[in-house]
Amino acid sequence: MDVLRTPDDRFDNLPGYDFEPHYVEVPDGEGGSLRVHYVDEGLRSGEVVLLMHGEPSWSYLYRSMIPILAEVGYRVVAPDLVGFGRSDKPADREDYTYARHVEWMRAALFDQLDLEGITLYCQDWGGLIGLRLVGEHPDRFARVCAANTSLPSGTGASDAFRMWKDYSQTVDVLDIGKLVAGGTVNGLADDVVAAYDAPFPDESYKEGARMFPALVPLEPDNVAVADNLAAWEGLRGFDRPFLVAFSDGDPMTKGSDRAMHSRIPGTNGQPHTTIEGAGHFLQEDKGAEIARMLVDWMAPS
Repeated sequence: MDVLRTPDDRFDNLPGYDFEPHYVEVPDGEGGSLRVHYVDEGLRSGEVVLLMHGEPSWSYLYRSMIPILAEVGYRVVAPDLVGFGRSDKPADREDYTYARHVEWMRAALFDQLDLEGITLYCQDWGGLIGLRLVGEHPDRFARVCAANTSLPSGTGASDAFRMWKDYSQTVDVLDIGKLVAGGTVNGLADDVVAAYDAPFPDESYKEGARMFPALVPLEPDNVAVADNLAAWEGLRGFDRPFLVAFSDGDPMTKGSDRAMHSRIPGTNGQPHTTIEGAGHFLQEDKGAEIARMLVDWMAPS
């Protein structure tokens, strides 16, 4: 597997992101290995809060949430998915599959870091991967908060998503920073847009970002549907706290929360909320508010 690695100096002096980098190695599936980056802040002995980003962002998305969660005693872990952030980036688009993304994160989080008692906060592809992990390994998780995400299993998608998928597969230059900015209500400063561009020195580094939309199992014959349906069976038995906190301004995932409420027993009795004034990337619009919500929700009763 041909792998690209973003030069470290691309991550120098990014606004609001001065976290020490950490790395683990995981099998690439072809006899080699991939380096996976993660942020690890707060008390190492603290309860684990796992923050999983999606497409086409990276752990930078959580920069305003990490300190709030860490300062009250949690261990906050925020990995970069393979192909994103400071993690390695396979150069061939065909190297990226849904199953591999799940396995790469499983290997990093469980085999290497051995995380347990996890409170997961997941958004976008952070949920497509994170909720698979919950469904397949429920005993690793103490709680879940799902935001602007889903676990699709061949039943179609919104018009907004289909338009995004078509665009991502045909546009000559995938402008990562502007895409993230376009998924917010408040917009982003130029230096923040540049920080989202930092992991991608040129188009050759973006094969993962290009491939993600095409991997979403929209049709019933998609190869990932069987695995997602099996994960849903695991989620049907998940009776630990499961909070749904979508934003009010995301046409991509609007309505996806209904399946969670109807199928996951852990949603019963939880203080579900709508994050007002936020777009698809609600962590950018309302990151501090979301972090304080999580702190209140996780506090011992």
